[in-house]
Amino acid sequence: MYIESFKQLIVWQKAIGLVKETYKITGLFPSSELYGLTSQMRRAAVSIPSNIAEGKKRKTKKDFVQFLRITDGSVAELETQIIIAKDLFIKLDFSRADILFDEVQKMLSTIIKKLEFPNS
Repeated sequence: MYIESFKQLIVWQKAIGLVKETYKITGLFPSSELYGLTSQMRRAAVSIPSNIAEGKKRKTKKDFVQFLRITDGSVAELETQIIIAKDLFIKLDFSRADILFDEVQKMLSTIIKKLEFPNS
């Protein structure tokens, strides 16, 4: 099946869900974190579906893979920030974010491998 729009990509849809969940969680952080961890986590989360979309619009497989790799870096950045937030705000529930995060991470790895090595 040919994917015409980035909006059809399940990984993009899951990443949008991760952004929404990140906003919900960070909305519960203390106001003193607004320009710290809250801002960092939101920017990292937003960059995930944004880079998937931009890469898909570039039209070439090489460019798409490059943007997926950039996205993978943003995923690692958000993972680090979630680890920090869990240690700082132990009463908050990160379970939904963890599920979405794992799904996005696995999907990205799979897509990158399939695009780079289509016959394996």
